[in-house]
Amino acid sequence: MNHSDVVIIGGGIVGLATAYRLTERFPNLKVQVLEKESAVAQHQTSHNSGVLHSGIYYKPGSLKALNCREGKVAMQRFCEEQNIDFDICGKVIVAVDDEEIPRLERIYERGQQNQVVCEMIGPERLKELEPHSAGIRAIHVPEAGIVSYGQVCQRLAAILRDRGGDVATGAKALKIRRNGDSSVVVETTAGEFEAAWAVNCAGLHSDRVTSMSGEPSKVKVVPFRGEYYELKDDWKHLCRNLIYPVPDPAFPFLGVHFTRMIDGSVECGPNAVLAFAREGYRKLDVNPRDLFESLTYKGFLRLAGKHWRMGAGEMWRSLSKAAFVKALQRLMPEIRGEHLVPAAIRRASFKRSPPTDRSSTTFSFSKRTA
Repeated sequence: MNHSDVVIIGGGIVGLATAYRLTERFPNLKVQVLEKESAVAQHQTSHNSGVLHSGIYYKPGSLKALNCREGKVAMQRFCEEQNIDFDICGKVIVAVDDEEIPRLERIYERGQQNQVVCEMIGPERLKELEPHSAGIRAIHVPEAGIVSYGQVCQRLAAILRDRGGDVATGAKALKIRRNGDSSVVVETTAGEFEAAWAVNCAGLHSDRVTSMSGEPSKVKVVPFRGEYYELKDDWKHLCRNLIYPVPDPAFPFLGVHFTRMIDGSVECGPNAVLAFAREGYRKLDVNPRDLFESLTYKGFLRLAGKHWRMGAGEMWRSLSKAAFVKALQRLMPEIRGEHLVPAAIRRASFKRSPPTDRSSTTFSFSKRTA
């Protein structure tokens, strides 16, 4: 049996960042991370858009706002220290008609209160920043950026090992049991791991891991898949950095936008649809258990009943590329279907980096594909 002080279930960015901070604050602490896949960061961490968000949208003084602001600064500092590529490229939040102006102004006010560096700009300045974007007014957020969170996780895992901890891959948690009053044992496909403390950072499966411990889970993960297209190489110039819409607070999803990735690709989307599996990155990925849980969960049924029109539109765009393109044209009128290809499924590969000198519902978004 493997013994440690703390065992963390989940080798995504939350689990690895937790291990990083624990070993930073308590250097003598032995931390063990368990990851069920063959490498770290194989799910949500490497399937998101890789944006360093500024915290402009969130209610001033809220935990979301504080966490986003402090987290962004900490992530930038970490990337600088570890020589991880990132780009503070800036973004624009664009109003395309008069109806969106009041919402845009409220976002700007929140940005000011959250001490986000931002400015309200007119169409002339917008054209300088994003020549192909529609818009009658916009907020320019120069401190927004992009990064590869998969690369961040690879470095976090290497640091943990350098500090005497470990990441066990292929270690899917099967059961959690108490060993008296002093320790807990996590039974996995790679053997048993005992520690004084167990931390649940299992992401898509965090509710099930909670139940595995014998404690009632107060949340249920309902998976949604974000479907994306990419701009072909000859058309990447249509988007320089990040172009976002003005979100409608009546709906739970942001809406389609354009995102330049750290590898130079440009993603367009997402179209948010119910995934038929928690790890369902393709349209035909189906897990009967996951689907049954979603369709019988009261929280999801209430959401579906309230937003069925929007949901129907998302489903239609999932089936029709022309409908997807039409949604994109609201932000970028000249875009055409022939400019786009389905976005590739991104997976983070694990390579140990060399040392350097420097009752609620959780809606889980899994990316890909269009």
